[in-house]
Amino acid sequence: MTNMMNIEMMLKYSKVQSVARKVLNEIAFCINENSTEASISSDCVKLLRKYGITETWYYNVPALVLLGSRSCLSISGKDYTPDNIETVGRDNLITIDLSPLDGSIWGDCARSFVFQKGKIADENNYGEFSEGMSFQKKLHREMESFVSPETTFEELYFFANDIILSNGFENLDFLSNLGHSIEKEKAERIYIEKDNRRKLSSVNLFTFEPHIKIIGGKWGFKHENIYYFDSTGRIKEL
Repeated sequence: MTNMMNIEMMLKYSKVQSVARKVLNEIAFCINENSTEASISSDCVKLLRKYGITETWYYNVPALVLLGSRSCLSISGKDYTPDNIETVGRDNLITIDLSPLDGSIWGDCARSFVFQKGKIADENNYGEFSEGMSFQKKLHREMESFVSPETTFEELYFFANDIILSNGFENLDFLSNLGHSIEKEKAERIYIEKDNRRKLSSVNLFTFEPHIKIIGGKWGFKHENIYYFDSTGRIKEL
């Protein structure tokens, strides 16, 4: 049924992914009105090092930060350079995508942060910000309800994109995919994309990471987790 990873390896992946989540929680306290993509990226690297992570698997980009006018930008890490001019200011959106590496073990986790009135907003009810953040949570819930070990990458691609469009959003990804398998080498990744008819359970771990915006809107939202199927075939977040 599922391509099960042994418990020891699963714990190693879980540990690295846990570091990524900790860093994303802590970076919120580092962001201020004068922060830039470059300074936020630098702070993420410092926090990763605090937890013993000094490498990345993603084109030497441990933290891909997109801020404000670039929040809708979809770009490969091989072409990415953090901007050091635009600052966060009083109200903004910041997306941070972390790609930690510990030996051969990957983590992959992204979050969008709403910055309002000079600080990260714990709760927000401010129009487009609120809609985008809420819809990302809905997308992940819908994905978890839909998939089974027999679901193909292509089936998830069409399912998620249909929900995105029917709710008034658009997929911003430059390749139109919604995630990928977790591998040992970047080139070995397979994607949640059209024509990929492999089953989700054919890989041990995969990401779900829609990058979306409201059609006609200003902000690009991203929320990424790693998922797997347990021994009963139930989807789980790593």
